[in-house]
Amino acid sequence: MIFPIKQRRWLYISLSILSLCLAVTITPARASLQIPTTSTLNVSVSTSQPSNWLEQGRKLYHSGRFAEAVTIWQTAAQQYHTQGDRLNEALSLSYLSLAQQELNQWQAAQQSIEQSLKLLQTGKPPADAILWAQALNTQANLQLHTGKAETALDSWQQAQKYYEQAGDTMGSLGSQINQAQALQTLGFYRRSKQQLEALTQKLQRMPDNEVKVSGLRSLGLALQIIGDSKSQQVLEQSLAIARQISAQPQLSSILIALGQTAVDLQDPEAALDYFEQAQLLTTNPSDRLQARLAQFKLFLNYDKLEFVNPLAPQLLQQLRELSPSHTSLYAAINFVATLNHQSNSEQILPLKDLAQLMAITVKSAQQIQDTQAEAHALNQWGKLYQRTQQLSQAQELTQKSLNIARQLQANDIIAQSAWQVGQLYKQQGDRSKAITAYTEAVNALKALRGDLVAINPDVQFSFRTSVEPVYRELVDLLLENQPSQAELIQARELIEALQIAELDNFFREACLDRTQQIDRVDPTATVIYPIILPDRLTVILSKAGQPLRSYVTHKSQAEIEQTLDNFLVALNPVSDSKDRDRLSQQIYGWLIRPESAEQAFIDTKTLVFVLDGRLRNIPIAALFDGKQYLIEKYAVALSPGLQLMATRSLHQNHISAIVGGISQSRAGFSALPAVESEVKQISKAVSSSRILLNQEFTSQALAERVKSSSAGIVHLATHGQFSSRLEDTFLLTWDGQVNVKELSELLKNRGSDPSKAIELLVLSACDTAAGDDRAVLGLAGLAVKSGARSTIATLWPVKDRAAAMLMTRFYDQLRQPKITKAEALRQAQISLIRQTDFHEPFFWSGFVLIGNWI
Repeated sequence: MIFPIKQRRWLYISLSILSLCLAVTITPARASLQIPTTSTLNVSVSTSQPSNWLEQGRKLYHSGRFAEAVTIWQTAAQQYHTQGDRLNEALSLSYLSLAQQELNQWQAAQQSIEQSLKLLQTGKPPADAILWAQALNTQANLQLHTGKAETALDSWQQAQKYYEQAGDTMGSLGSQINQAQALQTLGFYRRSKQQLEALTQKLQRMPDNEVKVSGLRSLGLALQIIGDSKSQQVLEQSLAIARQISAQPQLSSILIALGQTAVDLQDPEAALDYFEQAQLLTTNPSDRLQARLAQFKLFLNYDKLEFVNPLAPQLLQQLRELSPSHTSLYAAINFVATLNHQSNSEQILPLKDLAQLMAITVKSAQQIQDTQAEAHALNQWGKLYQRTQQLSQAQELTQKSLNIARQLQANDIIAQSAWQVGQLYKQQGDRSKAITAYTEAVNALKALRGDLVAINPDVQFSFRTSVEPVYRELVDLLLENQPSQAELIQARELIEALQIAELDNFFREACLDRTQQIDRVDPTATVIYPIILPDRLTVILSKAGQPLRSYVTHKSQAEIEQTLDNFLVALNPVSDSKDRDRLSQQIYGWLIRPESAEQAFIDTKTLVFVLDGRLRNIPIAALFDGKQYLIEKYAVALSPGLQLMATRSLHQNHISAIVGGISQSRAGFSALPAVESEVKQISKAVSSSRILLNQEFTSQALAERVKSSSAGIVHLATHGQFSSRLEDTFLLTWDGQVNVKELSELLKNRGSDPSKAIELLVLSACDTAAGDDRAVLGLAGLAVKSGARSTIATLWPVKDRAAAMLMTRFYDQLRQPKITKAEALRQAQISLIRQTDFHEPFFWSGFVLIGNWI
């Protein structure tokens, strides 16, 4: 589903929450600012025309008519300047900057807020605290959007002081919520969480009133955006108080937020109940529309056509009759975008009716000068023509959308419209123009990065339908027939970029900035890129100093994925070993044998796999050629591609480690009795080590030990889970679960000096989430985000005695001179195959090395 992409912006209290994702996902609304009424300001405001314009601008802004608000506030600022009313001129300019930010007029917004602050600094009487707070809040929002999170944090801290000085409780709370967002952007997850927890405690001590309801609602929304499960609890408390004190205006937005939380938790019945309550309780027509649209999307997601069909024409009529505003435009756009995503939407509404709605929306957008909405509407309109194979009309409309997006430098719209133009050229058989258009779309997605990942809390759905296909369809085009060397290089770069985009999406922020080419790290490594395409599996080989090679297996994606799934099932020791070997040999043939026959791996010591899709879930080391496992011939490592941190080898004679774990049953997780033995044996193998076992293994103790120690290895033997959902990826400490963001921050707790980074992170008792075919994404995410140069972890729960044995042998090997981490793991795995009862792949192949293998 293609949704208009909005930048990360935060709202609190007085601005109504506007949902830009079909009114189901409560996204950060338009800005981080409160627009106070003139009566809340201790400023001399005349009753002449400008004050009326100020209030009129506020109404226009709240209704989403930003261009008109800009015009009104520009006029007000000029009139106040003529009257010599410095303070109200400053207020007008602050408002003006806010509206300009909504229209992506960043340079103009910067000039307006700078002028506002300059006026506040000069002349007499001195500016009121509330005016300073307002202007600093506007400035901070602009700073955060333009990538200056640290400066934004400082501005919001100053704004908080001014709000407190003015006695504005809600202003202070709003600034603190925004500070937590800035901390998140800077990567300080634990500090952000502490800030939000402190805010929760402050709100709990407040009397039950509308201020508390607003504060809790805003806090709940903030927690929802960052993926904190406490958001539901906070929103429920806000709802309970709102009902108790009859805070009617706020009920619907709280209920819609709770409905979205229930959607995220895959509880459709609860979600529907919340949305229905929101619709019944609100007196605001806009909120009622949001609630009905939320129900509509929910019904569609669960294929409840018996409810969708009667509701769709009612919503269509309502959307046609709305007065033009930012809110109404995007409601219409997203209504059509949702139906465009449905293959059977003609059974719900005639496509000509949807096209007519988009025609009306384009005219309305032109009327209120909302060019972004116009571009989005043109895009969806073009998609409707594309669906009916009216390709020339589709091309004309989509090209118009793309032209507007280029003028606006709106990468979000460029990505969508250029992708659609590429699809249209592909349908018409023009491969060259299709590749050019797709490349423009991918470049726009790369440019978005940090903005893209925080668009929508329902990020995985958005990513898998609006981002990932753009990369994959371009790779498919490039690898058609006999690709040239240039096309192979571009395809390889795209697959790596897709891996990075997936990790950005997982963490909801851009990450992995420092890179180094694998060829320069280890010339004896061969990098293998298997790429699953709809009708084939293409493998690209990269070896230092040689041209790229590729080979193809013509099988459908469904057949490939079914074979991979069957292989995983067959790895269970109770399964038929002949079946396992047959499947393993088949996959070996796809990935290795074609090139092996040509002696392509001569002088190769390590095979580095950049795995795609379902391939990430299988243990590559266990692939079988009929005589030997792959690990018996080569060391094996996994990587997100050429994106590696600069490396330095471990000094084998001076290995030091922090070793922690939990052997006892804790927090509902089963005991791991062999962990105690594992921890003690490793501490013997690594002469300089510090142990944190059971009660000693708390998140705080681990953080302090990491910060104070220069140990190159952190070995954690405890329960943990990797998932494609950020919220479900965690590690267990004695005092509870530590989510992956907090863990990654904790492990980087040595400052910014790269020489102090952890060389090796070992997680020897973790698991991938059951039924999650992209769970390894969480493992790769932690491996990258922790800053550790290498990570060893398990794809499934391994018998703890086998894990203890393998890990002990790994560290014995690691102490040998001039051995790489990948080779040390290989030798430990071979020892289990050849010297123990744990020779079945299930016991040793689940251990994978991610990152730098040297």
